[in-house]
Amino acid sequence: FETGRKVAAIIGDGAMTAGMAFEALHHAAHTRANMLVVLNDNNMSISHNEGGLSTYFSKIWASKLYTTMREGGKKVLSAIPPAWEFARRTEEHMKGMVSPGTLFEEMGFNYIGPIDGHDLHDLVHTIGNLSELEGPQLVHVMTKKGKGYAPAEADPVTYHALGKLASQQNEKNLQPVPPKKETPTYSQVFGDWLCDTASSDIRLIGITPAMCEGSGMVAFAQQFPDRYHDVAIAEQHAVTLAAGLACDGLKPVVAIYSTFLQRAYDQFIHDVALQNLDVLFAIDRAGLVGEDGATHAGSFDLSFLRAVPNIIIMAPSDENETRNMLYTGYHHQGPAAVRYPRGKGQGTQISEQMVPLDIGKAKLRRHGNRVAILAFGSMVAPSLKAAEALGATVVDMRFVKPLDEQCIRDMANSHELIVTVEENTIAGGAGSAVTEYLTRQGIVMPVLQLGLPDRFIAHGKHTELLSSCGLDSNGIENAIADRMKLIDHKQPRQDTLIAKSVVHK
Repeated sequence: FETGRKVAAIIGDGAMTAGMAFEALHHAAHTRANMLVVLNDNNMSISHNEGGLSTYFSKIWASKLYTTMREGGKKVLSAIPPAWEFARRTEEHMKGMVSPGTLFEEMGFNYIGPIDGHDLHDLVHTIGNLSELEGPQLVHVMTKKGKGYAPAEADPVTYHALGKLASQQNEKNLQPVPPKKETPTYSQVFGDWLCDTASSDIRLIGITPAMCEGSGMVAFAQQFPDRYHDVAIAEQHAVTLAAGLACDGLKPVVAIYSTFLQRAYDQFIHDVALQNLDVLFAIDRAGLVGEDGATHAGSFDLSFLRAVPNIIIMAPSDENETRNMLYTGYHHQGPAAVRYPRGKGQGTQISEQMVPLDIGKAKLRRHGNRVAILAFGSMVAPSLKAAEALGATVVDMRFVKPLDEQCIRDMANSHELIVTVEENTIAGGAGSAVTEYLTRQGIVMPVLQLGLPDRFIAHGKHTELLSSCGLDSNGIENAIADRMKLIDHKQPRQDTLIAKSVVHK
């Protein structure tokens, strides 16, 4: 590194529950890096913080007198080594009783704070002084979430991410536009199922890594507080905790966003799948997530999950199918995953009576000719619309693993083109599973895979993003029509031994 170069890292208190934060602090202290860590402490990340570390941060001694005496005493006593050593040890014991600083100083950081993060003058002055010191420094900054905007200060959970606001002159009266009640979101469908199932099965345990509100678990947490575990932003621990509970005969349900499950892939493989444990994963925000952007898009879960043995993977096409799939996965012996999108469902009537699905069985939704569209999850609805214009067959595949192999074989024998459609990356996704099966069987025919392209998708309206990826009904229809023109003008060779797979990008 350049001489005199210094690094500043700003982290939130919610991030302190994740292992990487402590790994980085340990490494920085070990190397004695000229590094400043600003710990922004507002008592919450997305929702209110949970756990022992959060309680520890709450026990703060904010006396300015203590800070003044501490710094003044250093200057005076540093010239008297015996007295300085006695004072240092006394201070360490005092801090151990009343301050969170001991944790960081024992790791090798010089801890300063807590200070008021909204006092900009004091904050800049403090950071300026710390920039002149050598070695790892940590300044503990106290802030209020939503500071400066009254509605956000009053309700920081709801205003963590702003939705549409009512158009009014007076900003004080601005409130989020309430969603329409008639069509529930998939998260609400999951939350209702969770409460219904927990009321009849005392073995059910709900686990979430700080996604209580987003995953629809508020009612469950209130009704079954002893069976609800918010482990904070610690996805790896969430999965391993579920594995441990399953070993004891309980029935853990892990509610987790698709993009955050990636963080716990090692635990998913070694702690759950390898032992074939009875854990249900309710994977929310699967596929594109609109304004939340690439960081929150659930673009890869089908690809990384289907590579793992012992798991069944389901993708519902509507609200009622979501409920039945959760029921099916919960009663399945072994790991199971139900992945569903963000937002509202299709407006399908939800039945209170839950029906177990036949594992690995698809459902024919429309009978047509020439083209067979094998649609997964959220792509069933736009595929049906496209099929009306094309006269195509549509199959709701339901299961990504295991696939309905008999259905695929039947579609291949009775159609000229198979089209797979999924709201997941094409690479290694559900469509790839179909082509792998055709290849193993030696079935030679054109296959068109439609899905998310090999790039990160920026934020935007969900409908616009689907259109840009060719996954709305018009995009699906046009892609199939173009491929059929090629088939009509150029018949494929019949003597090849390799199934031909054409990827649409």
